[in-house]
Amino acid sequence: MDAIFTRTSVRSYEDKPVEAEKIQKILRAAMAAPSAMNQQPWEFYVVTDKNALQELSQASPYTGMVAGAPVAIAVCGRTENLPVPDLVQVDLSLATENILLEIEAQGLGGVMLGIAPFADRMERVARILDLPENLEAFTVVPFGYPAKKNPQQDRYDEQRVHYIK
Repeated sequence: MDAIFTRTSVRSYEDKPVEAEKIQKILRAAMAAPSAMNQQPWEFYVVTDKNALQELSQASPYTGMVAGAPVAIAVCGRTENLPVPDLVQVDLSLATENILLEIEAQGLGGVMLGIAPFADRMERVARILDLPENLEAFTVVPFGYPAKKNPQQDRYDEQRVHYIK
């Protein structure tokens, strides 16, 4: 899977819409993620409205690039009727990684922006998206056609690998 070794965080985008078919493939990839006891706690909000993207760009000190993205996916998690609620953020992380890998596979670029576990950021995103009370914002992933993309660094470090024999 080349996307693992070519994906980088992309924060600037061409002024070009992302095709609906590509967005659907990204969402399918997200929902193919593993989930504790198959609880699938995720809900995805696809944002293309420029005003909403502008508002999301102010959700934290680090979300400014959302305003320049043609689309963002807010990954949210349900808070009730879950068999293993303590693992919701693990499930959402796995879904988000699948989103990032499929963005790369589609010839796009994106970045994961930290929303959870910061209560003020989570509340801002919930207000902007008008989330129901049983959902919590986890992350926002803006993406589009990259205006600029840097090559991925080789992060492999043999000193961090430990074999137990």
